[in-house]
Amino acid sequence: MPKKYDTIILGGGVIGCSTAFYLSKKGQHVLVLEKGSLGQEASSAAAGMLGVQTELEEESPIYELARKSREMFPNLAVELKDRTGIDIGLSQKGIIRPAFTEEQRVRYREIAANQKLKGEESSWKDREELVEMEPCLTDSLVGGLWFPKEGHVSAPDLTRAFTRAAAVNGVTFRESTDVYQLISKQNQVVGAATDAGDFYGSSVLVAAGAWSRRFLPGKEQALYPVKGEALAVKTEKSILHTTIFTDDCYLVPKKGGEIIVGATSTPYTFDKRVTVEGTEGLIHKAKRLLPLLGRAEIDRIWAGTRPMTGDGLPIMGEHPELSSLYFSTGHYRNGILLSPVTGKLMADYIAGEANLITDLSAFTPARFQYQAEESPL
Repeated sequence: MPKKYDTIILGGGVIGCSTAFYLSKKGQHVLVLEKGSLGQEASSAAAGMLGVQTELEEESPIYELARKSREMFPNLAVELKDRTGIDIGLSQKGIIRPAFTEEQRVRYREIAANQKLKGEESSWKDREELVEMEPCLTDSLVGGLWFPKEGHVSAPDLTRAFTRAAAVNGVTFRESTDVYQLISKQNQVVGAATDAGDFYGSSVLVAAGAWSRRFLPGKEQALYPVKGEALAVKTEKSILHTTIFTDDCYLVPKKGGEIIVGATSTPYTFDKRVTVEGTEGLIHKAKRLLPLLGRAEIDRIWAGTRPMTGDGLPIMGEHPELSSLYFSTGHYRNGILLSPVTGKLMADYIAGEANLITDLSAFTPARFQYQAEESPL
């Protein structure tokens, strides 16, 4: 008789490994199947920003989940370090959203005031205050929003820590294992057929990022790939301490004088080749924010494939027609930020702990079931 697991997870990125970790804490026997290498797709390409107020609209169904997830990181960082010895590089030095025009000044002041009314920490900083915080910022700013609770982590180290912590708890990982079909009986998924044989489980979770779409109900445009190019530069002396975020560019300072600059956005492609146009565009936008960046040394350039959905919300929940088949994908640019809360929620969901389940109706896979348009791919 083949071995049967409690849960089989398809995808060894940060979402799959986080969920495996939280399921293992419940005593479940978990198998993670990864078609390539663990954490080597979007999870390794991310800058690791924890930008809730910076990036998300307060009216979005994902906002409260993102805020809860951000609040989980301090304790999570300690727990993962204790269990694995891996430092996830948590930095909580805030994020600045700069303003270049008077129109932005007015709008950003309103945002700061509204967020304060809702209990968030945010404030408007005049140009002089920003320059005092970050002396190397361009003097063409009129000011900016300051979110002191935001920050960033090392995305590769976070994924590595989730993986190792899960492995310590008994989770089995199989790399270079491609799933070509789900195994079902009477409208219930009972396993996965792979190029390395069949594996059986009481539940199957699809957390394969942009590669999840072939298992989803409905048409393929429910989930599609978005290519993102980024680069890392190094300076002899530190010229940035705080993450800078605009609508078309971000700068994330890391250890050792490294700054990650990102990211482009090219939908409907799995092509990860880096382009001159993409790199030049990022450098131009980054130098506008931080002129001294022009003297920096380019350390590396890369591209990743992020999973985006038709309505911009993640897909989380059970398949509408096949029982025991669950999804956790489509987190786009917020996979790192959302990985703790998503992993815990999906572990609770799969384990049937109804009293702990947050309302996931906005993220149900069923919302794409009857769409009629075709994917450009």
